[in-house]
Amino acid sequence: MHKNGPVALIFHILVLTFVLAPLVIICLVAFTPENTLSLPTAGLSLRWFEAVFAHPDFVASFWNSIWLATLSATLAVVFAVPAGLAISRYTFPGRDFLNALFLSPLIIPHLVLGVAFLRLFALIGATGSFAWLVATHIIIVTPYVLRLVLAALSGLDRSAEQAARTLGAGEWTTFRRVTAPMILPGITGGWLLAFINSFDELTMSIFVTSPATVTLPVRMYMYATESIDPMMAAVSALMIAITAVAMLVLDRAFGLDRILVGQR
Repeated sequence: MHKNGPVALIFHILVLTFVLAPLVIICLVAFTPENTLSLPTAGLSLRWFEAVFAHPDFVASFWNSIWLATLSATLAVVFAVPAGLAISRYTFPGRDFLNALFLSPLIIPHLVLGVAFLRLFALIGATGSFAWLVATHIIIVTPYVLRLVLAALSGLDRSAEQAARTLGAGEWTTFRRVTAPMILPGITGGWLLAFINSFDELTMSIFVTSPATVTLPVRMYMYATESIDPMMAAVSALMIAITAVAMLVLDRAFGLDRILVGQR
């Protein structure tokens, strides 16, 4: 087995420090008892977390983000699974175009998408609608689900499906009882990645939210333009915690290596 040398180990440590240091610092600042952004040198305090939960705008925006991310991720799975089955198993005119179309939001800047959606909604009179906000998030999170579904289908042994069809099972029964359980890690991993990306989305959401549908990242941006205090650090720490818990659940349930890398 090849082992990393000291230079590689030092490089890895530097990269991890560079990535994790800002997260650790913002989480520490969230526990400061002071009124300014500073490390808690005089003890830890939960006052800014209490301030977050006592702030009605932040609470409302949090629930907006939860519902938005849940609906967007779920509907993205509804679209991505049949699309993945069609792309991976059938040859038809426009197959490559369809695949590129579904994955295109990964390479289009969200700023461009936000401006485009803002103009579209203004033309059709759909501004301020939560349903249209969900639609925009479905578009940007579907590629994450589709990529993992395609990866799961690419390594799938179809002998079990063929055996089920030979024994008289219909297409829907075969999918429900055989195919879906076999690609469940890809579906679940895609759903969680879609949920996280929808929950954290800011750049595009700024253009398509209304006062009644402001999401938590947009609320944080609006608050930061007016004042900066440790309450922003507390909200950031909560978002980091939610993301970390989601990834931990995903790792414990299926394994991140299996879902993101494809290891079995």
